[in-house]
Amino acid sequence: MRTALTGFVIAAATTLAGCADQGLRVIRPPGSGPDEFAISPVKPLTEPQDFSTLPAPTPGGRNLTDPTPQADAVEALGGRASALAGNGVPAGDAALVNVASRYGVPANTRAVLAKEDAEFRKRRGRFTNIRLFRVDRYEQAYARQDIDPWVVQDRFRKAGAETPTSPPDN
Repeated sequence: MRTALTGFVIAAATTLAGCADQGLRVIRPPGSGPDEFAISPVKPLTEPQDFSTLPAPTPGGRNLTDPTPQADAVEALGGRASALAGNGVPAGDAALVNVASRYGVPANTRAVLAKEDAEFRKRRGRFTNIRLFRVDRYEQAYARQDIDPWVVQDRFRKAGAETPTSPPDN
């Protein structure tokens, strides 16, 4: 009787553990619902000081309520949005960006990386389609690329670099 009860408890615990929400760690296609991160709020409407001197409409031009996330972030962090160059790069960083992009920057970098990442995960997960329990697909796919912080810390310390904020190894 005790063995059966123990087996039942283990099976129930395993079943409940399989129902845990893995969040972003489970790599699988999203559902058919809306993408809540694709929605960007607009700025609030403001009343002009004088309704008789409104600017002429500019078809295809910018609207005062259009979101400007980069400029808003710069201003929220205490910077000046007017310092942003035309491509969204702060004027002080323009030289750095020019040097980094001297060999050209492909316009479809994100699409290419997304495609290569999907192919990589497909190759790494080829024989893992059959499983009894939920697994961490992210950890499974990128396990070889993990960085052990203690090994890196030891390497830096042996090279003579100070690591004062690193916690001691237990």
